[in-house]
Amino acid sequence: MLFRSLACYTLTSGVEHGWTSPATLGCALGALLAGAAFLRHERRTPEPMLDLGLFSVGTVRGAAIAQVGTSIAMAGVMFGLILHYQYAYGWSPMRAGLANLPLIVTMILATPVSEGLGKRFGHRIACLVGAGLLAGSLAGLAWAVDHGYAAIAACIVVMTVGLRTVMTICAVALVDAMPANRTSIGTALNDTAQEVGTSVGTAVVGTMVAALVTSTLPAGAWSSSLAASFFHGERLTYAALAVVVGLVAGWGALTLTDSRTVEEAH
Repeated sequence: MLFRSLACYTLTSGVEHGWTSPATLGCALGALLAGAAFLRHERRTPEPMLDLGLFSVGTVRGAAIAQVGTSIAMAGVMFGLILHYQYAYGWSPMRAGLANLPLIVTMILATPVSEGLGKRFGHRIACLVGAGLLAGSLAGLAWAVDHGYAAIAACIVVMTVGLRTVMTICAVALVDAMPANRTSIGTALNDTAQEVGTSVGTAVVGTMVAALVTSTLPAGAWSSSLAASFFHGERLTYAALAVVVGLVAGWGALTLTDSRTVEEAH
């Protein structure tokens, strides 16, 4: 989507060319115009690609918002930790990849936990619990980046349980909120929300690293001073993400119902 591309590049341009430069302001204006044009077209066309009327349903709107929040967290942390492992720690790509195993394993094992929360407490409470785990783990990461891999891995495990819970509950809630003949739209909207969040998370973390550390990260192992500067940037970045993701995912969770369904309708 043109809007998403221009909006994300606005952040990059702001660091490279200055926030008031013609390039940055032009991208920001282009993003606004592209977004407005898309909304106008979708409202006027008899066969919209995205029926904006669906967002009048609180569950649809809230589930999509919460999915954006989870994807911002996952993409932002994954991007930041790859830099952390490979450059600040000087690990090989293979070792850095293996360091993400706690996320992958927990994502698989946490399914019964997320479904159990949904069945026992309903969508709203389960999603709020997930949002709380996300915010808490991101705040923990702001501390853990200075305390070694074990501390980081522990925070990642907690974050992944939160991710799995919100992602599972919101995916089910979105599809269930759709008319029986439009469930495929719910699935597509769920995927789109995650893609938007992934783009935003990567762009925001990249921009904050460039603004707080350096706009040009050198290849190879970093000096101790650059690594220390990067850790400082990570602390601020993850602390900011904790607030943003907690508010976004929590806001979305509040609009959900007390449904205890944990399997998508077919």
